[in-house]
Amino acid sequence: MVAWDWSPRQLAALARFLQERGLTCGPVRAVRIGDGHSNLTYRVIDEAGATVVVRRPPPPPTPPGAHDVLREARLISALGGSAVPVAPVLATASAGEVLDVPLYVMGYVDGVVVTAQTPPPLDSPSTRRRIGHALVDTLAALHSVDWRAAGLAELGRPEGFNSRHVHRMARLIANDAGRVPDEFADVRQWLLAHVPVESGAAIVHNDFRLPNVMLSTRRPGEVAAVLDWELATIGDPLFDLGYFLASVPREEPFNPTQAMGIAMLEAGYPSRQELAERYAQRTGADLTHLPWYTVLALWKLAVLYEYSHRRARQGTGDPYYLDRGLVHAFLDDARRSAGLVSSSPASTRQE
Repeated sequence: MVAWDWSPRQLAALARFLQERGLTCGPVRAVRIGDGHSNLTYRVIDEAGATVVVRRPPPPPTPPGAHDVLREARLISALGGSAVPVAPVLATASAGEVLDVPLYVMGYVDGVVVTAQTPPPLDSPSTRRRIGHALVDTLAALHSVDWRAAGLAELGRPEGFNSRHVHRMARLIANDAGRVPDEFADVRQWLLAHVPVESGAAIVHNDFRLPNVMLSTRRPGEVAAVLDWELATIGDPLFDLGYFLASVPREEPFNPTQAMGIAMLEAGYPSRQELAERYAQRTGADLTHLPWYTVLALWKLAVLYEYSHRRARQGTGDPYYLDRGLVHAFLDDARRSAGLVSSSPASTRQE
């Protein structure tokens, strides 16, 4: 978890900002939501109980172009009124208005975020099955949004998304000569040798998984809101499906993303195959090349964790990433998914 908390002066500035917009009245308190390692999210409550949610970037330094919360707010606003459940964006603030970084304010959505265990009243096998189906149906609904009509044409470049994704990720960890570390090279080579033509162009969440949705407790089995849109872009929708399926645990050892959603091992949750088949039924997508997208998702996560590991070792990143075993877990999983030899430097190297 990134260490940061509101000072009394910052809370007072936030309270003034919210009151001027009629969202709260008087002093407020802020409670951290979740324990993620990216943008920071807070439940903000005034003395009368009025509640909103505030989202801000982590403390600097941040990589160029990362943690753009105003871009995130724009996307969520564009999805308002669509079949994709999102929290309403109520206000935005540029750097200097409240904090030294930008932020945005959302309406509070009642529900639960499930990670290690599905809580009551959602913990029956039949409800878990409906949750799994609702996750896939939500992803299909996202990919059916007319992103041009929603004013999001500038959000990304869908042409050449797949190969560009591999090259862009490689640059994050390559040396000055453009070479990635040896332990990343075999999967990268496999990805480049099997790049499929894009299956289409859609809004891609880029981090869609169980812990990134709010589940309704009033309507068990439904998704109340999709969270954490900071990585969203326009790209190949099958990447979202491959990423989601890569986050569904099957058997140990679990990679870090699977470990954050081990509730999906409980009775009732659909299997990866069932989830994929339901997506195909909802969208008509051809899933012939789906394994490629799953390998890309795992390799991308390994790259991002490696990048964050380097920053943490330099003292400028989240200490969570100091454990390089997290990188190895993704690389090993990517090799298994690609059908490559699993006994590799990433399996045995220690740091």
